[in-house]
Amino acid sequence: MKISEYISKDINALTLNSTVAEAKRSVSDTSYSHVLIVDNQYLVGLISESDIDTIENKSDTLKNYEHLFEHFFIKNSDNWIDILKMFAASETNIVPVLGDNNEYVGYYELADVLHYFNDTPLLNHDGFFLVIEKGIKDYSFSEISQIVESNDAKLIGIFISGYKNDLVRITLKIASEEINDIIQSFRRYGYNLLTKHKEDMLLEELKNRSNYLQKYLNI
Repeated sequence: MKISEYISKDINALTLNSTVAEAKRSVSDTSYSHVLIVDNQYLVGLISESDIDTIENKSDTLKNYEHLFEHFFIKNSDNWIDILKMFAASETNIVPVLGDNNEYVGYYELADVLHYFNDTPLLNHDGFFLVIEKGIKDYSFSEISQIVESNDAKLIGIFISGYKNDLVRITLKIASEEINDIIQSFRRYGYNLLTKHKEDMLLEELKNRSNYLQKYLNI
């Protein structure tokens, strides 16, 4: 299923001539963080629930409050990563969608986009996640792929999940029945493992040695 199939048109956007009372009612009925305002099939802007709550004159039209309008949107050709970034950047649970000619065509709801994300192989395909870390100048995606595939495993997904000083943190989704061999291979190539797995023989060995040392000290 394409992400564009999640575009909704269930609610009617308001216009500049809509009243504050209508905006308050829309927020109450939908629980969306913003109200969409459209004029002649083109997006004018959005006004947040918190700003609507500050307006006391319910008979005023929204045209009198254009200084409160926010301006964010997504195009119907954008991918789901761009859409998720827009949700996060705008701190909203609704994002308007514009067509090829910048006309308003509908909106994305955050819950629907997260549902789409949950259906991707990155999350619903069998496998396990590894979080590894290495120097920014020392890692390469090609090397990571080679390490995984040389252990007869498949790399389902890979992305940079963080930076810390001169280190880069990389999250992997891997399909394989032999986790330990992959873990040890990454260690041999100088990668730090930031996730723990019960199949990790090295961690188990260190744990056993620690237990032995503790017993020795208690004698």
